[in-house]
Amino acid sequence: MIIIRVMGGLGNQLQQYALFRKFQSLGAEVKLDLSWFLQKNQESAAAPRKFALSDFEGLSLDTASEEEVRAFLGRTYEEKAGVAEKLKKRIAPGKTPLFEESEMYHPQIFSWQNRYLSGYWACEAYYADILDRLREEIRFPKSGDARNRETMKAMAEQPSVSIHVRRGDYLDAVNAAMFGGICTEAYYDACVGYMKEKCPGAVFYVFSDDADYVRAHFQGEAFHIVDWNQGENSFYDMQLMSCCRHNICANSTFSFWGARLNGTPGKIMLRPSIHKNTQTCVPEQMKKLWPAWTLVTPAGNVLL
Repeated sequence: MIIIRVMGGLGNQLQQYALFRKFQSLGAEVKLDLSWFLQKNQESAAAPRKFALSDFEGLSLDTASEEEVRAFLGRTYEEKAGVAEKLKKRIAPGKTPLFEESEMYHPQIFSWQNRYLSGYWACEAYYADILDRLREEIRFPKSGDARNRETMKAMAEQPSVSIHVRRGDYLDAVNAAMFGGICTEAYYDACVGYMKEKCPGAVFYVFSDDADYVRAHFQGEAFHIVDWNQGENSFYDMQLMSCCRHNICANSTFSFWGARLNGTPGKIMLRPSIHKNTQTCVPEQMKKLWPAWTLVTPAGNVLL
């Protein structure tokens, strides 16, 4: 059996779900460990999150019990590893049941039969071949806000482009060191310019957790600020992004999934060349692992 740990916000949960579905497509027995969302874990989390996959209609979620996780690891993931486990991991890391993501892409995981996998699995290569299937089964519940329905209709009738600007928790000191300085003004200027060139008459829908900031930076008749989906309804922003013909993403898995769920043929998806400041962009590698995406550097260079 494969057990996949589910954690983080909506975008990360969708990636873990996508990996779950990829294993299922290969005929593997696979379950999801939801223990990260227990209250005792959330109390110590820097950014507490809810289990959001249950908000979608009809997702089949096969979950692992605590007993099944203990049978695998000899403990729950949250409990500290004992001396024997630490020693075994150091001497023979490939023999331990726990595998923790450390690189952008670990293709070897699909050859395993009995592992507990912990990671975010953002790389497109993990599940690119089943994205059409995922688009069909990841269904948002109907929004009660007429503005969402009206905006979807307008997006379908226009050369619409989503823009996601994430600030909020990315402005905190620790997060700023990791994620800041990537989606710069030069990045967004280059993305908007590229879209205007490729998509004449483009109409931009701007999504952000800082509406005042984007109102000041995206002005003109071509830009529409979407600022009404708040709190429990914020995930409808992802649905609206997916209804645009093209997508400009932040270094955020939330907008990655807005673009991934977009089923428009010939869509253009722009994303930052790096996700974290600890990464170095190797264009050849990125184009192989993210084949449908166009990369833009923090300096505003489009990597074709």
